[in-house]
Amino acid sequence: MLQIQKLDSSLERARNSYDSANVKLHRIEHNLAINRIGLHVARANLVVAQKNLSQRLVSIYTSRDNESALAVVLGATSIDDLVNRIESVQSLSSQDVAVVNQVVSFKREVTVRQHTLVRDRHAQAALVRQRAEAKVRISSRLHRQQRLYNSIKGEIAHLVAMQHARQLALARQAQQRLASYQAPGQNPALDLSTGTGFTAPPTQYSGVVGIAMQFLGVPYVWGGASPSGFDCSGLVMYVYAQVGVSLPHYTGAQWAMGVPVAYSDLQPGDLVFFDGLGHVGIYIGGGEFIHAPHTGDVVRIDSLSEGWYAATYDGARRITSG
Repeated sequence: MLQIQKLDSSLERARNSYDSANVKLHRIEHNLAINRIGLHVARANLVVAQKNLSQRLVSIYTSRDNESALAVVLGATSIDDLVNRIESVQSLSSQDVAVVNQVVSFKREVTVRQHTLVRDRHAQAALVRQRAEAKVRISSRLHRQQRLYNSIKGEIAHLVAMQHARQLALARQAQQRLASYQAPGQNPALDLSTGTGFTAPPTQYSGVVGIAMQFLGVPYVWGGASPSGFDCSGLVMYVYAQVGVSLPHYTGAQWAMGVPVAYSDLQPGDLVFFDGLGHVGIYIGGGEFIHAPHTGDVVRIDSLSEGWYAATYDGARRITSG
């Protein structure tokens, strides 16, 4: 079962990479579209500004009313040089300076946008490669997972059946713990994991614990996010959606949406993460969490202080708003 857990965790990390690349790719494609429009507008503005400048230069040259201005025009070696020369000549009108500055400004904008387009296209190509590589990893690991599961599914089913009575007991304890938070005259800070000591009251989203426990026994389905089957991040996403909070369907983004919580400050409803963000569950108090573990298993309650989960614990995040 540990092999299955590790493989599912690596699948989740591969999906993190795939979905993260997707999000970044959509952002870059959006920026590319906006920048193409901006480049088109800047080029059009540059054409108009250059035309205005040409007309003004012809006027200065043909009128010869202003010898100093004529000297500036004839002596300039480039647009930038022309701007520098104009700034040092007081006899030129502010209108002339403004016309030249417009050309320089639009020319620079065109250059900047061209460079940005090149940079974003390179980033786009890199993300497409990253997404393709992640997709290949996902496909490969799904095949490995299925082969491994087929070889040990009988053993997994037996262990799940043996866990049933213990899971019912853990669920009853968790329900009692939740009820004690709200019961009149009860101390909401009583730590039922030890029977002594005190912890902080539950978070504003502690209600998700009761919702999540409705799905105890629902089978694990990779990519699943409904009562017919959940994977780890799918369970978190679905449960939080029931209280009006929209979370993405991958652990990396769920980690990014919360604020850090110390192990000693965990409260019901906090998200707990494992194995390099390869797995996530919902803390339910008493040192326990509810989650969808791996292929062949079902939504269940486990302890943070035991086995693989204790060894691979990454940290916790608290969702603070919807």
